[in-house]
Amino acid sequence: MKLDQLKALASRTKKVGKNRIEITDEEAAAEAITREDVRELLKNKQIKIKKKQGVSTARAKIKKIKQQKGQRRGPGKRKGTRKTRTKKKETWMKKVRAQRKKLKEEQLASPEDYRKTYRMVKAGYFKDVKHLTAYIKAKRGKQ
Repeated sequence: MKLDQLKALASRTKKVGKNRIEITDEEAAAEAITREDVRELLKNKQIKIKKKQGVSTARAKIKKIKQQKGQRRGPGKRKGTRKTRTKKKETWMKKVRAQRKKLKEEQLASPEDYRKTYRMVKAGYFKDVKHLTAYIKAKRGKQ
């Protein structure tokens, strides 16, 4: 029997692709005719079945490591503006924490003024720390 026919027969008996069949002993394989002969050759390891080829994850692993380092986050990867890429709450928290820190440093004369300004910070009255500082200076000027 021809070797390509034998491969086809072996692939049908073992239910694998033709490309996975490897004939090691061609002389013994040429004499095989039936499926039983093919099974015998498989048992004697004169015909081998190659391992199934998988998809390599090497590139994916390298990519993941780079992303953990903070790489691959350049302008070409970004979709959306700076505002859309950060959550509204996170930006609010960042702003408010900075303003509260500044307010604590400045410490207004009376506790009522401090509390009132603190609430104003929470309400989002001031757009940034500079605005808050200007407000505090104006408050002090009036006193």
